[in-house]
Amino acid sequence: MNIYKRKKKNSFTLIELLVVIAIIGLLSSVILVSLSSVRAKARDSRRKSDIAQIRKALELYYADNEQYPLSGGAASPNGGWSNSGDGSWDTLKSALLGYIALPSDPINDTTGWSAGGKYNYDYYSLNSGCAGQWYMLVYKLEKPDISRPGVKACNDTNFNYANTITSGMCQKCQ
Repeated sequence: MNIYKRKKKNSFTLIELLVVIAIIGLLSSVILVSLSSVRAKARDSRRKSDIAQIRKALELYYADNEQYPLSGGAASPNGGWSNSGDGSWDTLKSALLGYIALPSDPINDTTGWSAGGKYNYDYYSLNSGCAGQWYMLVYKLEKPDISRPGVKACNDTNFNYANTITSGMCQKCQ
């Protein structure tokens, strides 16, 4: 009779448990990374949709008033911008009342403007010269799918903002 004979146990060894925990940790990190990417793409889709809706509202406003709403804030170093992250967005919101419930960026950072690494919408329309005949919308995507080089304003100012939408007529002003 062997008294040192081990009994067979129905349990896991420490090594087996550690391997299972490592595999679960690896799988959860992969899922979290892909979930983060999916959320960023969803916010970008909303941004594109919001900008398209704002553009439609601006064109309807132009058809009724023969000019685009003037921007009235100072959200950028250049001044004269309406920014969804501060009170200047209310100027545009009031002008487009009846055309659209003006959206804000899904993140809508209130500490800066979109060209400075923050996420919000910026609107600019010339307040002098050809006032209300041209506008610019600036927004930032988290996962940009194309590169946009920027635009030139009616007064020949070059704006090098990514994801810039413009509309209107540049005409010689007197």
